[in-house]
Amino acid sequence: MNQYETIFTSMGQAARRASVKLSQLCEDRINDVLHSMADALEQHATIILKANAQDLKNAQGMVPKTMLDRLVLTDERIHQIAEGVREVAALTSPVGTVLETIERPNGLRIEKRTVPFGVIGIIFEARPNVTVDAGVLCFKTGNATILRGGKEAYQTNRAIISIMQNVLAEYELPKESIQLVDILDRAAVPVLLQQRKYIDVIIPRGGAGLIKSVVENSRIPVIETGSGVCHTYVDEFADLSMAVQIVLNAKTQRPSVCNSMETLLVHRAVAKEFLPLAIDAMKSYDVTVHGTPDVLDIINGIPVSDTSFATEYNDFDVNVCIVDSLEEAIEHINQYTTHHSECIITENVERAAVFMNLIDCSTVYHNASTRFTDGFEFGFGAEIGISTQKLHARGPMGLQALMSYKYFVFGSGQVRS
Repeated sequence: MNQYETIFTSMGQAARRASVKLSQLCEDRINDVLHSMADALEQHATIILKANAQDLKNAQGMVPKTMLDRLVLTDERIHQIAEGVREVAALTSPVGTVLETIERPNGLRIEKRTVPFGVIGIIFEARPNVTVDAGVLCFKTGNATILRGGKEAYQTNRAIISIMQNVLAEYELPKESIQLVDILDRAAVPVLLQQRKYIDVIIPRGGAGLIKSVVENSRIPVIETGSGVCHTYVDEFADLSMAVQIVLNAKTQRPSVCNSMETLLVHRAVAKEFLPLAIDAMKSYDVTVHGTPDVLDIINGIPVSDTSFATEYNDFDVNVCIVDSLEEAIEHINQYTTHHSECIITENVERAAVFMNLIDCSTVYHNASTRFTDGFEFGFGAEIGISTQKLHARGPMGLQALMSYKYFVFGSGQVRS
């Protein structure tokens, strides 16, 4: 057993023991802990911001400018994170929910009840808010969690986890309920992904490369969250003033996140009128247009490359393509989608229904920005990630997505003949 295996075995065993204690906590006690965590994060904001400043200093020149936005924390962002914790506390716990009751002719009563997974591993990149979101969502559902964040946010993550673990200690709960992997060596990650004996499920959050690596190397079941090559299609029956505002928001409000728009499709019937309006609205953001030849006949930009439509820019870049029909738009999106979030802008509800039914993604929009694909915006308090797969969970993952179930069978002496 090498040094990494020894460390992860120890962490896994401690997390497993902690999960047993968490599964026995009443909801009121869990909520008390969460409120105390929210208060502690705000009370110790200075400590978090000092650690974050060190991370930002170290990240200069190593992390793209737009990606730094994911890393940076402010007093306001810490307040928003704390409010997210309080929202999670306010939600009803799904633990123990009876999903189905079956009464058998022989008198057996069978109940299908939700139960925690046990131990959840989260591997993510430079998003310190994920440290809090993942920790509290898992805690609320009676799951212990092992967090492995990116090295870019290491000091911030360590400060946050220390604060949360101190609160756990105040309530005489095991600090191993929420653990942070201190090993920054990427070679340790495949070793973590072999800990099937102790970790029940792995959830990766980050770019396509991270997710692909986790899926291909894990012996632990993976809930696959996805990169976001998100599309907005402006239909021939769109309200163009509305479309400008939606497109502007989807591309520029926060381009570094996975629910921002990467490709704009426009029906040919409105392209000459709409495209100059949209690009003029984006002018102050210095958005670079990657356009097809017919697009570049209308607006300025650079030609699309062979890989443009499959690229998640996470930056002020956008692909623009003109299509001749709704069907062509659907075909294009289903070819390049990462199954995250897609949008149609149209006043024709029948065409919207066709689009929404035929697009293969976790979240589909009619006349609204893809930026809303978010656990907080969906009323989940926070999210563990955006699942782009079809099994178990899909879309923004809140409390329900962190549950499994088992059958409770009640008898009165029945034996099988």
